[in-house]
Amino acid sequence: MTRRIGLFGGTFDPVHNAHVALAHAALQSLRLDAVWWLPSGAPWQKVVPGARPITPAAHREAMVREAIAGVPGFVLERHELEQPGPHATLQTLRALQAREADGHDAEWVLLIGGDQYANLHTWRGWPELLQAVTLAVAARPGVAARVDPQVLAHPHRVVPLPPMDLSATDIRRRIAAGEPWAHLVPAGVARYIDQQALYRADPGS
Repeated sequence: MTRRIGLFGGTFDPVHNAHVALAHAALQSLRLDAVWWLPSGAPWQKVVPGARPITPAAHREAMVREAIAGVPGFVLERHELEQPGPHATLQTLRALQAREADGHDAEWVLLIGGDQYANLHTWRGWPELLQAVTLAVAARPGVAARVDPQVLAHPHRVVPLPPMDLSATDIRRRIAAGEPWAHLVPAGVARYIDQQALYRADPGS
């Protein structure tokens, strides 16, 4: 029987409740065997001069572990954390296909949010990537992403999500400003952020 594996990548800086909601919704609505969470090691689109420094990978990995602990079907995949330098999603997919015994027979489902969907045409090797995966896009009610026509021409599945106005940028800002934030992330993630005193300095833009 063909495995159906969801690939859910991101910086997860920090991982928050909307990330978890998307992974749960995808697992159920797309009938996936598992969702593999892929924290980025050095995301190539964010390693640019003047950009906000990304929180060290060890912290981001630990937060994802806290967020998915004990959830059936959620798996932490460390491949991108182990790669030196920036790594594109297409490279990751090729490596996982080569590593897994059924890698070229499994159905790989790429889970992305609306903002990623709008920027997908800027991803390295995106045409080849979309030929190799089933694309699944999170859809929030009333939110329509402006998508490149070439990307829009590729079929995709929709993962319905409840309205959740969350972003890692806003959570970092809230923490730095001393505003309420703990309710926006899983409890284990909130404890980790407190214990490690993350995001206390100016979060930048």
